[in-house]
Amino acid sequence: MKSNPIVWCEIYVQNMDRAKRFYESVFQMKLEKLESSGMDMWAFPMAMDQVGASGALVQMEGVKSGGSGTIPYFHCDEVATELERVVAAGGHIQQPKMSIGQYGFMAMIVDTEGNMIGLHMSPKESS
Repeated sequence: MKSNPIVWCEIYVQNMDRAKRFYESVFQMKLEKLESSGMDMWAFPMAMDQVGASGALVQMEGVKSGGSGTIPYFHCDEVATELERVVAAGGHIQQPKMSIGQYGFMAMIVDTEGNMIGLHMSPKESS
């Protein structure tokens, strides 16, 4: 298996307009509509020629948001910057910014749909 083996993630939502506003506000970027049958999908920015994963917000009948078990982590240049936007965008902070030693810093937030996601910054960016 190669490094960074995850290539895609989906975050399920109940109200796409509300979820899009949250993610676009917190991460200061625009989502792009993906054509898909039976699902409303809006993708995060992606570079197909680079390592790492992207994903999409997905609204699909019969699939609830707010599940547990898998938590996607979003890269941040400074975790505190995104944390400052979370509450104003309708979410809440589950775990404030904390050191994870040699691996950098992280925080946990809950979006407007009840999904928990992580924020991460590498130790190189904190210096």
